[in-house]
Amino acid sequence: MEPKDKHHDKSACTASMNAIKDALYVLNGKWKLPLILSLQEKPLRFNEIQKSLGEITPKILSKELKELELNEFVIRKVFHTTPVTVTYELTEYSGTLDSVINELREWGMQHRERLVKNRRKDVSLEETNASPGISA
Repeated sequence: MEPKDKHHDKSACTASMNAIKDALYVLNGKWKLPLILSLQEKPLRFNEIQKSLGEITPKILSKELKELELNEFVIRKVFHTTPVTVTYELTEYSGTLDSVINELREWGMQHRERLVKNRRKDVSLEETNASPGISA
């Protein structure tokens, strides 16, 4: 893959790489962005988040929520009811990820479409090659 601009100096490349590493460090793993997406409509309780994400374990969800809270994407609110109610909601700062999420969504849809299309081609080629007595 050709770089778009071949005239980057070493310090610009290093700064760019460090910025990407920082972003990946904060958003690492398969649950952070889906977790943020699950909270976009409204604040949710722990069990509601777990149900919306499906296969996540309570231990991992707890860890991910704590990390998102430390990085100022999520606020944990405790209501002194009986029993105590705890909700999680997105901060205003989490909105800075909107363009990142939208770009990832678009790319993911294109990528899935490409793979499905190429699988169909591969299956068609395998069927053609496996059919005895049929010449092209």
